Amino acid sequence: MNVGILGLGLIGGSLARAYALEGHTVYAEDKDEDMLSFAMLAGAVHGRLAGAAIARCELILLAIYPEGSASWLEENSHLVSPSALVLDCCGIKREVCRRCFPLAEAFGFTFVGGHPMAGSQFSGFKYSRADLFEGAPMVLVPPVFDDMYLLDRVKEALRPCRFGAFSVTTAENHDRMIAFTSQMPHILSNAFIKSPTATGHKGFSAGSYKDLTRVAWLNPGMWAELFLQNKDNVLFELDHYIQCLSGYRDAIASDNMDALYRLLEEGKRRKEEVDG
Repeated sequence: MNVGILGLGLIGGSLARAYALEGHTVYAEDKDEDMLSFAMLAGAVHGRLAGAAIARCELILLAIYPEGSASWLEENSHLVSPSALVLDCCGIKREVCRRCFPLAEAFGFTFVGGHPMAGSQFSGFKYSRADLFEGAPMVLVPPVFDDMYLLDRVKEALRPCRFGAFSVTTAENHDRMIAFTSQMPHILSNAFIKSPTATGHKGFSAGSYKDLTRVAWLNPGMWAELFLQNKDNVLFELDHYIQCLSGYRDAIASDNMDALYRLLEEGKRRKEEVDG
């Protein structure tokens, strides 16, 4: 299979490695020429994703920021084969799907929104690996929800990634959920580490600190775009969190043991409810 990959960061690089490992021909494009050259030397990429190579691809995976992914497809839709399957791997879905579904309809290829639920706090091709997605969930936003043939086609096309499970949803529900499960943890972690006390944490920190601050090390450009393109959902979660924090602060400031105990018990019980 000829596979095209836009972007060779952690996600795109890992996709390239996974497909190349299984013997597929990988064409890729990245704004960093050195990174593209390195990926070719590493055997993860076999050629540049441009011109006739785009037309040869049976599968195209868009693995850069949402704006860049949608813009690339707008500029290159006329080159995409009508028999091709195009998926994006962006962290938000409403804006990407709004722009890409009409392109697929106009030019005859198939577009499906996608979000691989895998990654790390590190970015770049040097941190990519072929098994990054093994066992991980993959969220799909198809144009039609009862097309089982399409879903089977997508699963087969993504087989080299070895995803553990597939979820099918709408772009709206994806963005609402991802504000809570992914975007908020990055904001909280990034804000928490700004405490003036953080500089002296060594020798006093263990698992809790490491878990909470892991994703403070993020890609500012990418996450800023994701937050702003999902502004309504992120603000909803932020406002609710700030309200909850105020309750804890008020209880501590007033030495209200009963209120503080109740808040902590509620949080513990809520964790049990949502995670079983």
